[in-house]
Amino acid sequence: MNHTQTYDREELKSLLAEHSLKFGSFTLASGKTASYYLDCRNLTLHPRGTNVIAMGILEKLAALPSMPDAVGGMAIGADPITAAVVTVAGQRDLPLLGFMVRKEPKGHGTGRQVEGPVKPGQRVVIVEDVITSGGSALAAVKAAREFGLEVLGVIGIIDRLAGGEAAFAAEGIPLETLLTVRDFGITE
Repeated sequence: MNHTQTYDREELKSLLAEHSLKFGSFTLASGKTASYYLDCRNLTLHPRGTNVIAMGILEKLAALPSMPDAVGGMAIGADPITAAVVTVAGQRDLPLLGFMVRKEPKGHGTGRQVEGPVKPGQRVVIVEDVITSGGSALAAVKAAREFGLEVLGVIGIIDRLAGGEAAFAAEGIPLETLLTVRDFGITE
């Protein structure tokens, strides 16, 4: 195992195959059925998996013209990804903030839908585990924009290649992922 502090795509593939990829008959959030399921929480809540994911996302962020102010996404799926990226960024002295998007605005306190130390006008990237139709991440993009954040793009762990990229493109949002299902020989 490579336990250095650089992103190892092959290690991510191995960890995802071992902990997240399951074959059978599954109903997806979209209502469609699939012959495989990607349970990325088994990886985003795994001690090595979360670090490899964070390093991969930080590598993608470093390739942007400039580092965004923050990363975040839709609670609950994006929360461990956000926390991992912010933690590894902090270890590297990168001033990257994190934020969470609630499914709906809180009914008490500040009543915010976007939580965390972000402020309107900041540049952000939405993080997501599995990209299928893109619905969850698009909801996060909408809420972030309504809060006043400038969304630079979306970075996911894996793309099922089921229309998500086109949905983001229609909103002018670039999509990057660390892997796609093709990396596992899945072509459906």
